[in-house]
Parts: sequence; structure tokens; C-alpha cells
Amino acid sequence: MKLMKCPACEKGALIDVDNILSEVEGHCFVTEGRRCTDCGEEFVAEKDGQKIIEASKKLGIWGEPLKLHRKLSKSGRGTVLRIPNDIEKTMKLKGNEHVLISKVGKNKLLLEVES
Repeated sequence: MKLMKCPACEKGALIDVDNILSEVEGHCFVTEGRRCTDCGEEFVAEKDGQKIIEASKKLGIWGEPLKLHRKLSKSGRGTVLRIPNDIEKTMKLKGNEHVLISKVGKNKLLLEVES
């Protein structure tokens, strides 16, 4: 069997492993795949990646790829962002939750609902 060169570091070889740990929204999955002998980068096998996606969807933790466009508006001394109704229902928001807002990059914000 010919060893593949790592596409991440281009130095090490990819070896088959059965202990890749993947985390989705606090849930851990152990899968098969390949790991670089030099940089340690891991590549999940396609069949196992699909299994993680299917299980995550059943658990309701798989993120929606949809990007919705909204316009910000001013209110007093702040800026308001309205949360779409479908997201509000999916996340079971009541409208009185506390949230954490972080800047993650030049043009991105991360909004986390505190539990």
C-alpha cells in the first residue's frame, strides 16, 4: 500500500487510524480516517463523516447552512438585529434570553444564547 502525502503539511504520510475524535455541539464521535505522521492533521473517512452528519441531524445539533439576510436598525443608542421566526422557534427562544456576542473576524459576529 502506497502511503499518501499529507495535504496539510506536505511532509508526513497519512496512516489509517480508528480513533479520530470529532466534536459537534458538545457531542463526541469516534471515527475512522487518516492521520499525518508529521503534523497530526486528521482526515475523517467519508462514510464516517456522513454518519456523524446523520446522527447530528437526528440529535438536532447539525447547523443549518442557510444564511439569511437581515438589515440592522437603530434603536436609542444601540443597534437592533431581529431574529427570524423560524430560528426563534427551532431554538425555542422566548425573547428574554441573555446572549453573548463576540467579534470573530473583520466582518463576523458570533451570537451565543446563554443556558
